[in-house]
Formats: sequence, structure tokens, C-alpha cells
Amino acid sequence: MPDGNTYTPNPIDRDEVVYVAGHNGLVGSAIWRALEADGFTNLVGRSSRELDLRDRAATFDFFREIKPRHVVLAAAKVGGILANSTFPVDFLSDNLQIQVNAMDAALENGVERLLFLGSSCIYPRDAAQPIREDSLLTGHLEPTNDAYAIAKIAGILQVQSVRRQYGRPWISAMPTNLYGPGDNFSVSGSHVLPALIRRYDEAAAEGKDVVTNWGTGSPRREFMHADDMASACLHLLDHYDGPQQVNVGTGQDSTVREIAQLVAEAVGYTGRTEWDTSRPDGTPQKLLDVSELASAGWTASIGLSEGLESTIAWYRENRQSLRD
Repeated sequence: MPDGNTYTPNPIDRDEVVYVAGHNGLVGSAIWRALEADGFTNLVGRSSRELDLRDRAATFDFFREIKPRHVVLAAAKVGGILANSTFPVDFLSDNLQIQVNAMDAALENGVERLLFLGSSCIYPRDAAQPIREDSLLTGHLEPTNDAYAIAKIAGILQVQSVRRQYGRPWISAMPTNLYGPGDNFSVSGSHVLPALIRRYDEAAAEGKDVVTNWGTGSPRREFMHADDMASACLHLLDHYDGPQQVNVGTGQDSTVREIAQLVAEAVGYTGRTEWDTSRPDGTPQKLLDVSELASAGWTASIGLSEGLESTIAWYRENRQSLRD
């Protein structure tokens, strides 16, 4: 087993067993596509119905059965401001259980490389922009998603602890706001961009004169297509090793108001947009410093307009079967 302190990154064997936890979600499905396209021949995935990672015994049994050499831990309970602020216990408890069970089972069963996927919400609400990796644990979190953020911070610390105690070359990646095919477009659980796509697309179809969005529209957000994120994760697995989490993003942001206008134009909505300022804005700005990722040899390539077009097309093809 490689020592995390002496490991030299190199492309992992495409024929070894790779378990992608959460392979049906936005993040996991994009990573699955990227691995498959790059020639991986032994990918393993289980739906949450087939394997509940909150079930410790079932998780350990599964790892003993498939004996993965590498793991991408993309399984998580995720949601937007409304879901996070309404159900903080669920977001904290479920994610802690998923992470601890999967990583403990991976450790016991000799997993060599594990990539843990977190979120940019781990950083302080008022962190200096763009946010560097060393901003972690230097200030207060955004209250609307602090429970989820704490769970993800715990995951980073578990990866670092495994490196220190057992010498495994495990790594963590912290993506910015993601979107793309397979996203969650539900009314109550979606993040801002898929929520905007659904809202404006329905308004256009129904001929509505006004669309009302939450907040002031002034917060700045960075958005990355899930396929770009997956490409970055594969690059990190092949070429990066280190204890510090790596930011994964585009290095560019826009106001929510600007994003809303782009979505409205992309779906063909021609009515007015109003803003409900009684609703929370969330973090004022969240732009990642991606210099570490760039120094590792990777930069984003899918522009927002191009990414929106493909995401809207996927949504329209699948909206009849999506969650409400």
C-alpha cells in the first residue's frame, strides 16, 4: 500500500475496480461518464435503494464483496437554501454517516486512492475573495447551510487523518456550484441554477408575465458544468497528491441577477423578473481561487452559455420523470 507521504501520483490502472459512490447523482453520474469515456473497464455503482451508505453493516459487507482498489465518494444528501435551512439535522446526520461508513470500510478493505467530494460552502461566509484553500476554519459559516458544511469539513479531516495515521494517498476536492444533466430540479430541494431553469421554462410555457426570484439578485456565484468537474476529478486522481483539499471551479463568477437573465433568454422567456427581498440571499459572494488546480495542470473548458444550453435540453427531455 502506498504511503501518502511518499506517493508519486500517476495514472491509475483503468482495469482496476473503481467504486463510484453516488453514481446516479449530478456529481457521481458525471464522474461515471468521464471514467467510462477514459477507458475504465471495471466501474461499480449502487443506487441508494440497493445500498444505503448510512447502514454501517451493509456498507462494510459491500466493500468486502467488491474489494475496490479506488473509490470516488460523491454520495451525499444535497439541497438548496430552503432544504438546508429547513432540515439541518438531516443534512448533518446523513452526510456524516455516509462519509464515516464509506471511509471506514474503504480503510479496512485496503482502498488505495479515495477522492472525497465536498463543497465550496465549507469556507467562511465572509472569506476573502477569491477563496483560497487555506481559508478553511478561519471564520463563521453561512448559517443557511452550516450543518451541511460541517459534515463536509469532517470529511476533509477524515481524509487528512487517514493520510497521517495510515499513510494512504487519499485526497479531497471542493467543487464550486455545479449544474448539468442529472441535476435536481425539484421545487423544494434544488440549487439556484436548476431552480431558475425550471421556473423560467415553466413561465415561458404557461405565458406568465412575471417570474419572482428569491433575494435581491446581488450575490455573486460561480457555476461549473458537472462534466468539467468530472474531468478535473479524474485529473486529480491521476496527477495530484496532498493533504489539503483542492478547489475545483472556473475562477469566474456572475451575479444571480445576471444568471437569471441568461436563463430567461436561453429558455425563451420574455416577461418581467421581480425579486422577493424578504427571502435570504445566502453568502454574498462565493468565488474559488483555483490556482492550485491550475498548477496541477487543469483548467475549465465549458462556458456558461454552452453549459446552460445542454442542461436545458436535458431538463426538457426528462422533466416528466423528474421529482416535484
